[in-house]
Amino acid sequence: MAEETQVAQSYAKAINALCADESQAKAWSETLEFLAAVVSDPAMSRVLTDSSIGRVRQTELLLQVVAGKVDTQATNLLRLMGENGRLALLPLVKAEFETLRAAEEARVDAIVVSAQALTEAQAKEIEAALSKRLNKTVSIKAKVDESLIGGAIIHAGDLVIDGSIRGGLAKLASALSR
Repeated sequence: MAEETQVAQSYAKAINALCADESQAKAWSETLEFLAAVVSDPAMSRVLTDSSIGRVRQTELLLQVVAGKVDTQATNLLRLMGENGRLALLPLVKAEFETLRAAEEARVDAIVVSAQALTEAQAKEIEAALSKRLNKTVSIKAKVDESLIGGAIIHAGDLVIDGSIRGGLAKLASALSR
């Protein structure tokens, strides 16, 4: 898996180098989203993992599916990845590309898991606090997990803040068992 991640990072860096401005980066993001969805389709996934179908044929089949929906650069990317037997890595390439773009744009997507749905005011307050702490633009995606009992857990990049009651109880139990 580590090797696949490194390969995907290489492709993502190469694609990112093609992006002269924000509009090109957005176009590549949309293209990669589309291609990742196509190769993740169960039928296409079977084709790409079937060793009895050669790489050239796999690439041709994928190109037929996306014909007219991607530009020349994306077609060239698919040919290159197909030659190297890497078409199944497109979802990972998409994720790595988005990580690169987020770093360049000084933005981070945060997931806030709370026991109850956040109000708009709470979401804005968390967003502002994280933006200040991380010195980046933060966008929040909220999820509800009633098993937290109360509070919230925030995931923003490598940062995890556990302010849940369940997390607090686990820390207390750990401290008491020493």
